[in-house]
Amino acid sequence: MDSRKILIVDDEPIIRMDLREILESEGYNVVAEAKNGEEAVELAHRHKPDLIIMDVKMPVMNGIKATEIIRKFTDASVLLLTAYSQKELVKDASAAGVTAYLVKPVSEEDLLPAVEIALSQRERVNSLRHDIQALEQKFEERKIVERAKGKIMSHFSFNEEQAYQWMRKESMTKRIPLAKLAEQLLHLDKTELTY
Repeated sequence: MDSRKILIVDDEPIIRMDLREILESEGYNVVAEAKNGEEAVELAHRHKPDLIIMDVKMPVMNGIKATEIIRKFTDASVLLLTAYSQKELVKDASAAGVTAYLVKPVSEEDLLPAVEIALSQRERVNSLRHDIQALEQKFEERKIVERAKGKIMSHFSFNEEQAYQWMRKESMTKRIPLAKLAEQLLHLDKTELTY
């Protein structure tokens, strides 16, 4: 069974049942069903699905409004189902953060590829987000190392290369990462620095 979680949202019970059967027969994990956008928001918050398959036209709250709210607290992909293919709808859906949409009636041949694409888009976005966080972390560490290197250059009258080599040697001797050493150096008083 696929461990990725799917939430189905449609005001028509028969459509929800059909979608669930198709998805579960292919090994997908359908964690919940909702009949309107308000329930979708609550269930998305509770279950943290990877994908939400949601109708546009529903009572209480439509799928586009629900998507706007859901986007504020989750990175789930949203596959919108609609009986309409109006340009205005596509524009609104895109602005709300919808990953893709299908025009009803939805066949198994249309649904399954759309589900896989929506799930893979989510994975790709999450991977990019992780890469960005790692780069930001490295950039922050680099800034700390540069500031510490400046302090060492000033204190020992080293050039940049000498300061860097001194820091690398200290890092290896103390068996701590260079960024951690740099952080410690920045907190030291000048009288505590020894060559």
